[in-house]
Formats: sequence, C-alpha cells, structure tokens
Amino acid sequence: MKKRTKIIIIAVMVLLLGVTGYLNVVLNNSVSNSNNNSTTTSSYFQTYRSDRESTRDQEMLYYDAIIANETSSAEAIATAESAKLALIEQMEQELVVEGLIKAKGFEDCVVTISDTDVNAVVKSGELTEAEVAQIVEIIQSQLNISLENIKIIPVE
Repeated sequence: MKKRTKIIIIAVMVLLLGVTGYLNVVLNNSVSNSNNNSTTTSSYFQTYRSDRESTRDQEMLYYDAIIANETSSAEAIATAESAKLALIEQMEQELVVEGLIKAKGFEDCVVTISDTDVNAVVKSGELTEAEVAQIVEIIQSQLNISLENIKIIPVE
C-alpha cells in the first residue's frame, strides 16, 4: 500500500475511536443519571440494615462475653442477660413493624425503636395523610407508643 493510503486508514481509525469514546461517555452518563436516585435510596436501606446488623452482632458478643466470663458478678451476668433479651425483643419488634409497613404497599422501610421513640424511614417521595395514618396505626398497635413519639421520614 501507498503511504498516503495508510495515513488515511489510520486517520479514519483514530476518528472512529474518538467517536466511540465520546458515545461511551454520553451513554454512561445518561444511564447513571436515570438510575442514580433509585440506587442511592436502595443502597441507603441496605447499608443501614447492614450497619444495624453488625452493631447488634457486636452487642450480642459483648453480652455473651460478660455472661461467659467467670469473673463477672452475678449482678453483671443478670444485667447482661436482661439487656440481651431486651435487644432480641427490640429486633423482633422492628422486624414485625417493618414487615407490616411493607405489607401495606410501601417498597421499603427501616424502623428503629428506642425507649421512648420510634422512627420509621419509608421509601417514598411524599406521604399522603392516609399513608401516614396507616404507618402510625401499625406502630401504635404493635408497640403501644403515643403519636407524639412517632417520627415518620419519607426518603425518595
């Protein structure tokens, strides 16, 4: 082949490579923008559950260590056993309430229970009054918590 033909072929290949790179960047940006919101919200719920589970596993290990330690006093063992049972009960309550909220048609939710308050983070852009009433009714019926101690947070 002639030198001029080789130069033309290489120039066309470089041009095609540039167009391919440009299209790749444009298409990746459009796909990531459309999936960004749902991915962020889903990963929030997944991350929260994962963090909560690892924290609780650590707490259980602490309680088990206190209970198994021969130098622990009877009072410390009783306190650790009581705290462990309370944590297990709280975990069960949160799981039940989360399941009931999802059963009402919400895509996802996370419930946290403290001694006085209940927080429900629900995957939803906005909540109507009827939806809030459904969530409040579930929480009150399961946990006997007054309305002023319930916080419902919609997350899109």
